[in-house]
Amino acid sequence: MNAQPHDLKAQLLQTDHEFNQLAAKHHELEDRLHELTAKHYLSEPEQLEEVTLKKRKLQLKDRMEDILRRHRQQA
Repeated sequence: MNAQPHDLKAQLLQTDHEFNQLAAKHHELEDRLHELTAKHYLSEPEQLEEVTLKKRKLQLKDRMEDILRRHRQQA
């Protein structure tokens, strides 16, 4: 049977350099988004940053899912 999704992610975090870098960047963007959402008011540049961060985060997640999918198919 195939490895569980969590197990595969953990394995890739340790063995796949690209996946590890994508996950680290995704985490950095998540932290920055939390900083922005904690504010009561966002300036216009901060609003733009928030939208840009969300889009970039989604791109990273999509790429990570592509890598996961590729590894599942190879298994």
